[in-house]
Amino acid sequence: MRLLFMKAEDGRTRIGMAVGKRQGKSHDRNRGRRVLKEGFRRLLPWMRQGVWCVAALSGAGMRADSKAVYEELARLLEGGGFLEPEWPGANWDEPSEGLQER
Repeated sequence: MRLLFMKAEDGRTRIGMAVGKRQGKSHDRNRGRRVLKEGFRRLLPWMRQGVWCVAALSGAGMRADSKAVYEELARLLEGGGFLEPEWPGANWDEPSEGLQER
């Protein structure tokens, strides 16, 4: 997986997904986008504001399951400092755990 970041001038967080034609047929690319969307859906409440992020899956990422993509995405975002300090960590079963305190 590859993540590209840019500071948002308007202060809004935006997410983009890039899945090219070289990565498979349309149903494979659609699955890749769905998997990425689910990962971002679970992490978006914990992302810092004011960042534009574009994610691109590799060939191995296209074949990975949703949980693996979510965990890799969480690892990359946390390593880059794009998640809030209160983030409780990657938890596939309870992704909104800790949101009640916010």
